[in-house]
Amino acid sequence: MNHYRKIFAATAVLLVAGMFCPPARGGTLGTDVIGMFPQNVAEFAYADLRQARSLPWFPQLKQQMLPPRFQQFEKFLTTAGINPDSQVEELAWGLVPGGLPAGAAASTAVPTSEEIVGVALGSFRPETAEAFFKAQKLPVVKVRDFSLYPFGGASGDLYFVFIDANTAAFGQRAQLEKMIAVRYGEEPSLYANSELSQLVASANGSGVVWTVMSAAYARLAMQQLAPELGQFPQAQQLVAKLRALSIEITAGTGVEAHFNAVCATADDANTFAALLMAGLLYKRFQVGSSNPDLASMLDGMRIAPAGDTLQLSLSLTNDQVGGLIRHNTFATGL
Repeated sequence: MNHYRKIFAATAVLLVAGMFCPPARGGTLGTDVIGMFPQNVAEFAYADLRQARSLPWFPQLKQQMLPPRFQQFEKFLTTAGINPDSQVEELAWGLVPGGLPAGAAASTAVPTSEEIVGVALGSFRPETAEAFFKAQKLPVVKVRDFSLYPFGGASGDLYFVFIDANTAAFGQRAQLEKMIAVRYGEEPSLYANSELSQLVASANGSGVVWTVMSAAYARLAMQQLAPELGQFPQAQQLVAKLRALSIEITAGTGVEAHFNAVCATADDANTFAALLMAGLLYKRFQVGSSNPDLASMLDGMRIAPAGDTLQLSLSLTNDQVGGLIRHNTFATGL
């Protein structure tokens, strides 16, 4: 799991970039694009990148978060005639869980490994990339009428493929082949996954960036977002029963983020809210005066139960965002 999260930490750059866009309507992903994804996706995310490049701190944020492997990939794409900084307007990606215990349900057990499949929307020139690969005598994998281009070396397991001049897909070969099979009607699409497709329909259009997670990834995300909860045994039991998680981010003069964790019962949501507030107080104590912008963010978090859903909201000014970047808050350490 850590391996793939490190490889794709770059997607966090795109997500955070979407957080800091100038005023924009909520990003809405076309149903035709959602229908490209295979049924076995358990986490789905979207980012509208069209306005991100105008932000003065975006280059610093990107440098802080982007792993060296993806810096090399960007250079490779540029050499192949593709400019990722200007040609990609929207990004959607899904995670497919793996490494589940024997007999475990894929929708509930916490995965120990994962694969990714994503779609970049923009304006591309597939013939330029094809000419580059041919001139360099680089390997190309043919699947039906599509050419899969490897990156990370000839033995790498990551590929990208042009679906058409406005759509490029990326991810592990197995998942890209599933996406192609969905296109030919030979594999069920994400819409056959009633649990996740309902979450996607609810979040779509809610923000510049949004992401939804089934039970398996909701539990994993909560462990990573609030590790302080690990000191409360009761909180660990509540996390183990989470049913879903959504994150919606909007931006204007500042940033608004909303987290909605669906618990097993309303009582669980009430208890979880109290424990999470205690955990955040502990985190606030740890931060102290070393990172005043992070401390201010923690102070401003709003936590409240609403039926069986735990709601957490936070607001940041643009100055606070800049301060968080200066303190390397988003650094991956990769």
